[in-house]
Amino acid sequence: MTASSRLGGIGDEAAVRVEDQVKVHRELGWRWLELRTVDGVAVGDLDLARVERIAELISAAGLSVPCVDSRIGNWSRPIDTPLALELVELDAVAARAHLLGSRYVRIMSFPNASMSDSEWAAAVLDRMRALVRRAEDLDVVLLHENCSGWAASSPERALRLLAEADSSHLRLLFDVGNPVAHGYNGSSYLARTIDWVHHVHLKDALPPSGDGEPVFTMPGEGAAGVADRVAQLLRAGYDGVFCIEPHLAVLPHLRGGSVDPGLMRESYLEYGRRLQALLSSPGAA
Repeated sequence: MTASSRLGGIGDEAAVRVEDQVKVHRELGWRWLELRTVDGVAVGDLDLARVERIAELISAAGLSVPCVDSRIGNWSRPIDTPLALELVELDAVAARAHLLGSRYVRIMSFPNASMSDSEWAAAVLDRMRALVRRAEDLDVVLLHENCSGWAASSPERALRLLAEADSSHLRLLFDVGNPVAHGYNGSSYLARTIDWVHHVHLKDALPPSGDGEPVFTMPGEGAAGVADRVAQLLRAGYDGVFCIEPHLAVLPHLRGGSVDPGLMRESYLEYGRRLQALLSSPGAA
C-alpha cells in the first residue's frame, strides 16, 4: 500500500467547524481525520454528548480518527505545570478518543522552566511514567511527538523516554517538518527511532532566519525532504497513517486573530493535492 492511499490531516487546519473539516477531507478523497480542536475548543474540553455527535458525523461520512491531539507536555505546558492537570487532561482526552474510535493520544515532553538539564530530565521521566501508567489503565497509547519538550530533538532522549516508561502504551509520532523548524537532522532522528513510530505528521518548512520563525511551505518546497522521509518510513515497514499539518493558514502555537475560512480551506486543499502529486511522481513513495 502506498503513502498516497493512507493520507489524512489535522482537521482544524482545514476548517473550524467539524462539518467543514469532514467536507474538505472527503473532497480530497481521504478517509483519515485527526482531531485537535472543534469550533476552537480542544478535544479534551468538548462535552461528551458533543463528541458522540461528532463521532457519528465522521463515521457517517466514511472517515476514521487515527489520533486525538492532547495538550499534554506541549508548548503551553512547561515542566512546572502541575502533573494533576496533565492527568485530568489525559482522562478527558482518553474518554473522547474511545468515543471517536481511536486509541492514540498525541503528547509532548514538557518544555523546560528554569531547571538544570538533569533536573528537567528527571522531572520529565517521572511524570511520563505516571502518565503511561494512567494510559495503561485507560487503554490508550501515548504518542510522543518530536516537537516541544525534553525528548523532542534528540533520538537518544526519545529512546530513553521509551526505555524508562517500559510500556507498549508509549510510542512515537514523527513530524517530518519539525526537524527543520527546531534545527536538527530529520533523517538521522528518524533512522534511530523509526521502529517506534506509530503515526506521522507531514509538513514542510525552511529554517528560521536569525531569531525568527521557520517559514512553512507547500510540500516539496522546503527543506524537510518530505518525499524522502516518507520513503524512509515505508522502507522500514511503517504501515500507519500520514496526516498533513500544513501550518500555512493556521499556526496553533502563535496566538493571533481569526483566520479567513476561505483561506484555510483553499490552502489546505492545495496542500493536499500538491502532496498527492509529490508522492505519486516517478520514484516517489
